[in-house]
Amino acid sequence: MNPSLTSERVRAVDWLRGIAVLFMIQCHALVLLLPDLRQGDTTKFLLKLDGLVAPAFLFSAGLALSMLLVRSAAGGKQGDRLGRNFKRALQVLGAATLVNWMWFPLLREPRWLARLDILHCVGLSLLLVLPVATALASRPRVLRGVALALALVVFFLSPLGEAVEGRWAYVLNKSTGAVFPLLPWLGFTWLGAYVGAVTGEQGRAGLVRALLFLIGLGAAGWLAAEPLNDLYPWHRFFVTNPSNAAERSMWVCLVLLGLVELERRTASEGAPSRVRRFVETFGTSSLSAYFFHEALLYFHVFGFSFEKVWGNRSGWGQYTLLTVALIALTYGLCLAVDPLLNAVRRGARTGADLLAGSFGEKFARLR
Repeated sequence: MNPSLTSERVRAVDWLRGIAVLFMIQCHALVLLLPDLRQGDTTKFLLKLDGLVAPAFLFSAGLALSMLLVRSAAGGKQGDRLGRNFKRALQVLGAATLVNWMWFPLLREPRWLARLDILHCVGLSLLLVLPVATALASRPRVLRGVALALALVVFFLSPLGEAVEGRWAYVLNKSTGAVFPLLPWLGFTWLGAYVGAVTGEQGRAGLVRALLFLIGLGAAGWLAAEPLNDLYPWHRFFVTNPSNAAERSMWVCLVLLGLVELERRTASEGAPSRVRRFVETFGTSSLSAYFFHEALLYFHVFGFSFEKVWGNRSGWGQYTLLTVALIALTYGLCLAVDPLLNAVRRGARTGADLLAGSFGEKFARLR
């Protein structure tokens, strides 16, 4: 395989994340609707689409982590990539804590620190996948087999996880208030790691084959809904059943496959369009977009937030205008703040390199 074909950036993954961010903002903005409208058929349809947002984020996170580790191992830079991925996971968990602080009085009631929302789930999933992916990155065929097996194990154990009590319940099910516990959501990260391992080794052709395989596997699981439901004691079918996870993963892979084809068709074009730059900004700044839209929607600044002023008061027309405004403000904040954050990261990296070089010189003189 030509190294240039396996090391190029897969922008379709950025587009998938960017689209997921847009649907996420739209979903969270539903709190602005009148309560009666939130019970209607239109809202139910939107929520069904929004059910793909979390799987898309987790799948993309696992894909990127695994793909970059496999590429780094092939280039002899696995240690550097391990450090970056570890820092990224900690950044996600830090942002998750900050968002929880906006919602809950953490200083008075620190128990809310243990409440898992989507960012906590992404961060913990990355930390769980990272050591396995790092250990097997130099053997991508083994990695993809292990990742796929672990994904299936997580999905098939998820209905049983609803019965877990005690401390483990904080991370395994919703009984303690977790919004996104590890079961079944960790499974989507492992699926992404499987696709990332194939992509890192085989490039775009491997990515397409892996997506087609998961689409077929997902369709089979979706069609087996009845026997898979009967296999377990009573459980929340649309949350933890393997058939539900199979359907969600199938749709996510179908969307990504379409985006890969779109990227292939537009690869030879000149400068990216405004729409592409818009979506890519959200795709590459998804963590910032999550934080900023949550802050605008819920956090009271000088007595203002979207939810405080318009929550439970909007018809569909006003909701649409407010959602567009929320997206635009989030986009503007990402454009304004992310260059500063990148400059800080580059400065910290340069400082660390200089410090390491200084210690190396001193060590050499001592010898």
